[in-house]
Amino acid sequence: MKDFTIALFAEDLSKADLDSIYNLNQANVPEVGSIANISEFQKLLHMSSYNLIAKIDDEVIGYIVCFRDKSAYGSLNYKFFSESISKFLYIDRIAIKDTYRHQGIGKKIYEQVFNKANELGLPVVCEVNTRPLNEPSLKFHRKLGFTECGTNEFSYNSVVYLKKD
Repeated sequence: MKDFTIALFAEDLSKADLDSIYNLNQANVPEVGSIANISEFQKLLHMSSYNLIAKIDDEVIGYIVCFRDKSAYGSLNYKFFSESISKFLYIDRIAIKDTYRHQGIGKKIYEQVFNKANELGLPVVCEVNTRPLNEPSLKFHRKLGFTECGTNEFSYNSVVYLKKD
């Protein structure tokens, strides 16, 4: 595999990168939530606080979108953390292109998130689907030191809430 780069990004991405990230998001539903259109995705990015994009040359191969506490984000999973933890960095969504999985890209992205959280003195929190079961993600998060801090049953899915101090 060629070397990849990881860089910060905000809602002012190039159209090509925005399209690539949006398409990668939609290709990874239900592991990440579906977003109706690019305009809604841009709104999500505008509310977020820390985002990274992984690329090989000009090809987007992965991304992560994170929120700080006290955001206006309306996600029920985000709300769980808002009601139970005063300060945090919430991983809302991460996706790696199929052909680049299991090559350390996700781990490198998470390392940068952990560095940012440590710099800010914050725990990192997220949720993982348990219905439908996302066993690879559960194993990945446990290996990185996340521990369970709650669960939730929705009509359309179930999740486990995870935290890493």
